[in-house]
Amino acid sequence: MKNKLKKYEPYYTESNLFNKLAKYAKVAGYEVVEKALFLYYASQDPNVPLKAKAVIYGALAYFISPLDAIPDIVPLLGFSDDLTMLAGAITVVALHINEDVKKRARGKMKDWFE
Repeated sequence: MKNKLKKYEPYYTESNLFNKLAKYAKVAGYEVVEKALFLYYASQDPNVPLKAKAVIYGALAYFISPLDAIPDIVPLLGFSDDLTMLAGAITVVALHINEDVKKRARGKMKDWFE
């Protein structure tokens, strides 16, 4: 399974994720950022199975990618496809988004929304 995760490596990196979040947090909105951070922090948990991490990395890679179904620069709709992808991934890995993950995500969100 670890080899299957390698296909996401060119697209998903922690620095790319946080660069995009820092740059677009206010434009993307609270919901998008919250979901991206829930997935990120869940992926950091060593108890999360590799199959769940593959779903997480795929969704975060899509979020980071400049190639979207709806370009991020489109007003009001630009992040709607990203939100759909992130929400879908959360649905699949919901059991791994515990209170610690939520607390860490919301703590980080204060950097961008307060």
